[in-house]
Amino acid sequence: MTYAQKLREYFIPYADESQAMAMKKYLRGQFDFLGIQTPLRREVTRAFLKDFGLPPVSELHHTVVDLWELPERELQLVALDLCQRMSKRINESHITTLEYMLTHKQWWDTIDLTAANLAGKYFKNYPKKIPLYIPKWRDSEDFWLNRSAILFQLKYKEETNTSLLTECILKHINSKEFFLQKAIGWVLREYSKTNPEWVRAFIKNNQLAKLSIKEGIKYL
Repeated sequence: MTYAQKLREYFIPYADESQAMAMKKYLRGQFDFLGIQTPLRREVTRAFLKDFGLPPVSELHHTVVDLWELPERELQLVALDLCQRMSKRINESHITTLEYMLTHKQWWDTIDLTAANLAGKYFKNYPKKIPLYIPKWRDSEDFWLNRSAILFQLKYKEETNTSLLTECILKHINSKEFFLQKAIGWVLREYSKTNPEWVRAFIKNNQLAKLSIKEGIKYL
C-alpha cells in the first residue's frame, strides 16, 4: 500500500456524506469530497503523521501525484499540507511538483495555496528560477498559471519585485477572466499595506478592470 493509499484509508472513517454534498456544491460540482472540513482535516493529518510520519523528501513528488489522482478533494489539500510541513526540505527539483499542482485539478482552493505559499517560498529560495518559470506562467494560455505568476509575490512585502509584478499585471490588464481580475486586485491590495503610494500611482496610471480597482483600493 502506498503512502497516499494509507492516508486515504486513515481518513475514510471521518467521512460525512451530508458535508460532502455541501462541499461539492460549493466548488460547483467539480470534485468529490469525503466531507471533512478544514479543522478536522488538519487534526486527522496530525494524527496520521504521528503514526506514520512524513514521506521521504525523495518520494514527495510521487506522493503528491498519488494524492492528486485520488478522487476526494480533501486529499489534494492534504498534499498541500504535507508540502507546507516539508517546505524547508523542498529542493530545486521540486518546481516539477509545484507545476504539477498548478496544472492538474485546477481551482482557486489549490491554486492560491500553491502559488502564494509554496511557489512564493520556492522562488525566494531559488530566485534564479524566476526568469525561467514566471514569464512562462505569465504568457501561458492557461489562466490559472497566469494567476499564479501574479500571486507568487503576494506575501513578499518589501521584497516585492515591482517591475516583475507590473509585467505580470499588464500582460492581463484587458482580460475579462474573473480570476485574473480578482488576482490583480488581491495582489495590489496586499502590497498596499507595504507601499500604498506605489499602488495608488499604479491604479491611477493604468486602466484596470473595476473588480481589480475595487479590490486594490480596499486599504487605501
